[in-house]
Amino acid sequence: MPIATVNPANGETLKTYEAMGEEEIERRLQLAEATFRTYRTTTFVDRGRLLIQAANLLDADREDIARVMTTEMGKPIKQARAEAAKCAKAMRWYAERAEGLLADEEPADSDVKDSGASRVRVRYRPLGPVLAVMPWNFPLWQVMRFAAPALMAGNVGLLKHSSNVPQTALYIEDLFHRAGYTEGCFQTLLIGAGQVDDILRDERVKAATLTGSEPAGRAVASTAGEMIKKTVLELGGSDPYVVMPSADIDRAAQIAVTARVQNNGQSCIAAKRFIVHTDVYDAFADRFVEGMKALVVGDPMLDETDVGPLSSEQGRTDLEELVDDAERSGANVLCGGHRLRRPELPGWYYPPTVLADITREMRIHREEAFGPVATLYRASDLDEAVLIANDSPFGLSSNVWTRDEAEVDRFVRDLEAGSVYVNGMTASHPAFPFGGVKRSGFGRELSGHGIREFCNITTVWQGA
Repeated sequence: MPIATVNPANGETLKTYEAMGEEEIERRLQLAEATFRTYRTTTFVDRGRLLIQAANLLDADREDIARVMTTEMGKPIKQARAEAAKCAKAMRWYAERAEGLLADEEPADSDVKDSGASRVRVRYRPLGPVLAVMPWNFPLWQVMRFAAPALMAGNVGLLKHSSNVPQTALYIEDLFHRAGYTEGCFQTLLIGAGQVDDILRDERVKAATLTGSEPAGRAVASTAGEMIKKTVLELGGSDPYVVMPSADIDRAAQIAVTARVQNNGQSCIAAKRFIVHTDVYDAFADRFVEGMKALVVGDPMLDETDVGPLSSEQGRTDLEELVDDAERSGANVLCGGHRLRRPELPGWYYPPTVLADITREMRIHREEAFGPVATLYRASDLDEAVLIANDSPFGLSSNVWTRDEAEVDRFVRDLEAGSVYVNGMTASHPAFPFGGVKRSGFGRELSGHGIREFCNITTVWQGA
């Protein structure tokens, strides 16, 4: 795949870049290693000052970087602005809290005495250069939710971004440099996917984090396992959205539309499988389909646009194949279902689509639909809702709508997911751990759990 900005709204190639050669990669690896030796000794105050300066610059750049993101991957401009603002918020959150999150821990006095020590501490120390392999769908947020905690912990970052968002990737490197970070603290590697393996095998790279597809996660995890290096993986998701009879159906249907089509439906944590109790199925389905039909599909640079193009022609083809397979196998298309053919929209658009009567034999039941396509399921009771929800290889997040606390307890206990959102849609926040189970990956990002992922948790035992 070439490293290039290709506008998905019209298919026009705007900029292309040559992949870095071996000499430049070696220079950057040397720089990362050398920089870490000194950066690791900086204070939390100094790290926080730099990160807040980067957040301030990002706020000032918000409109410009939003337009770059929209141009490169097609998200509606209003969502791109919100993504930039969210990144600045997370950067400030870590700048202000990292010292407390990584403060030394002291075991109970009785345990210290029992060990024969006069003092025992648990200290969090940085690991070194961390390789981040990041996706295009949230090209700023996915990077910042790694970079902010990693830099505050004293690590340095090496970014291999998706090849279709090179301008965003270069902007991030430049942002940190303008904020006052030395060059080796955060570097963007303009490289192809085939170059990742050699970099991950390099002894100077101490760990890796990847957000992306299951095949990409398997490749990175395999190499990291062979090299015995720490990894955090956030992979695919096919999140359930369960609606029970006690729910506010109007509100559940309204939020369901946003939960499905956020980021043009190209989000791992977007709700994708809508599992509705039979008593309220018809009422929910009517409102949900009505809401999906009302969405404005159009130029992502316009504020009134709700759904822009998919990021690539291949992505649209993959989505079409899932929908076509389901329809051939008996799914009922309640809205959408066919490629948009409007001369004013020459790019890779696909309409908001709702499919009903899904069966286990359909590919879309097992595979992630990465675009504005929702599947509707009917459940006779809570037990069946849980069975359908868990009948997936993924376990990233989940959504449950009910006013019954006993039902909430059951769903929290039984749903196989890294998060359970009750009466609301999944959304990441810097204070809450984020990640999944099953084929959605392992490890956690954000919160105190995320900042400690790339730390050497060191026991310091002192005798009398």
